[in-house]
Amino acid sequence: MSKYYFKYGIGAGVIMILYFLLSKVLGLHEYPVFSALNGVIIGGAIFLALKTYKKSTSKFEYQDGFQIGLFTGGLATIIISAFMAFYIFQLDSEFAQAVVDSWPINFNKGSLILVISLVIMGFSTSLVLTLSFMQLLKESWNTPEGKRHQL
Repeated sequence: MSKYYFKYGIGAGVIMILYFLLSKVLGLHEYPVFSALNGVIIGGAIFLALKTYKKSTSKFEYQDGFQIGLFTGGLATIIISAFMAFYIFQLDSEFAQAVVDSWPINFNKGSLILVISLVIMGFSTSLVLTLSFMQLLKESWNTPEGKRHQL
């Protein structure tokens, strides 16, 4: 199972890094609205990982699919968060301040809050998308085998 979430999780993380670097080249990296595409990238990776696993196994268990989805999104989140932490603290410390200044908050804004919010958004997006995709891909209990498990 680990080959699925490593393959698609690392792929999604690398794609998000490349997307960020492309947006930096275009001068759009300081606008948080463009980070919405990260959710689409993570969602695509989770869906592809689940679909590939479902095709390769004879019996698709819900808990296995749920694990693959969470680990795929979690790995992608860790990769992009580590890159962004390196970028913010080592390469461009003014970037974080420019993004955080656009937020309507009234307390001391540090660069770490940007990385923490990125981690929280990534893991919550992974959880919600995994739950959604599992509803699409899980085996139905509306079969003779499934009826045995009903009251």
